[in-house]
Amino acid sequence: MASPGENEEERRPAWGNRRLHDPTQVFQHNAWDNVEWDEAQDAQAKQKVRENAQDPVPPDLQEAYEAKADEFWNGFYSIHQNRFFKDRHWLFTEFPELDMNRDEGKEREVKGEVCNSDGEKVTGTAAALSDKDKERASVEEDTCASTVAEGDTERTNLTTELTNMSPDSTHKPVEDFGSQNHAVLGDICQTLDQLAVRGSGEEDKAEDFPGQHASTRMFEVGCGVGNTVFPILQTNNDPGLFMYCCDFSATAIDIVKQHPDYTSRRCHAFVHDLTDTTSPLPFPEASLDIIIMIFVLSAIHPDKMQSTVDHLAKYLKPGGKLLFRDYGRYDLAQLRFKKGRCLSDNFYVRGDGTRVYFFTQDELRTLFGSAGLQEELIYVDRRLQVNRGRQVKMYRVWLLSKFRKPLK
Repeated sequence: MASPGENEEERRPAWGNRRLHDPTQVFQHNAWDNVEWDEAQDAQAKQKVRENAQDPVPPDLQEAYEAKADEFWNGFYSIHQNRFFKDRHWLFTEFPELDMNRDEGKEREVKGEVCNSDGEKVTGTAAALSDKDKERASVEEDTCASTVAEGDTERTNLTTELTNMSPDSTHKPVEDFGSQNHAVLGDICQTLDQLAVRGSGEEDKAEDFPGQHASTRMFEVGCGVGNTVFPILQTNNDPGLFMYCCDFSATAIDIVKQHPDYTSRRCHAFVHDLTDTTSPLPFPEASLDIIIMIFVLSAIHPDKMQSTVDHLAKYLKPGGKLLFRDYGRYDLAQLRFKKGRCLSDNFYVRGDGTRVYFFTQDELRTLFGSAGLQEELIYVDRRLQVNRGRQVKMYRVWLLSKFRKPLK
């Protein structure tokens, strides 16, 4: 296996093809790919992070953020419903494994080549992202990490908010314009299917767990309101595909189940705390073909990340893949945090009480490698976004990774 950093330029995915060669032309486009920082920028970013770390959140508030994490996410989705994030159709470009309609062994048309973790050249994994795709991805990836960070409240207000939130508060289902009927209709269809099976004398095909008879099983952890799940189901009409999706927020899962495309014949959505490794999942170990983690691991306390990844890895089939995208170290969202928001090194709390961590490549190698997964790709997506109207430059850093469970 190639050592970390070896042939890094060749191993980069082929879609990052807009390079800024002339700095005077920076405002000619909305985004530039693979923009490296100079020494001054790098030093400035590190200094900003060091300064914020010197004024951490008090321990009692840190404990409250951990204990009431689900309440903060419920609050987030209660406010934003399904309007905050856009559907992630661009994921099929970055993760063509999610498109089952593509020819076996072939990927979409690409420019250039990519190397695997052994340094061997392989067919590229995605086409060049269009400007529209990049803008969609960038808007979503900005999320509340940067927007909420700009609207910081005083620490006294945070203390009041935490005090007023009742840990015993009951969850009320979200009302969504009567679209609950769609979920009911899906359950009715499943019941009719079950009756048809009984009538055909095939009772022995009854499922021990949802999706038992599926030929391909995917699981998205931290699914939010379904912005990944539903594009996958819409793109793949294979009846053999079954999707599982979970979220820490019961409010988010309510919204997923109210979606017009939700049907229990193809999808099973449930509330789950990933960090509770004793809580059962609705499928057996070694049963999943793909696990999807998009901006979810960063919301977990760093002390619980390794046990969470270890537990998830048990549910992958031999040869199964884990697809990952999340925040990278010194991303704009990290540098926008003000003093008093740092929980621990590179771990912060937003103004709405949700939390976020910023990763490095080596940290991902350690986390997933220790869980017994083999690295296929870890790509640092360094993108320069510009606001041409305001003449503002914004440097974004994300990590895109693929890991595979060994066959033996």
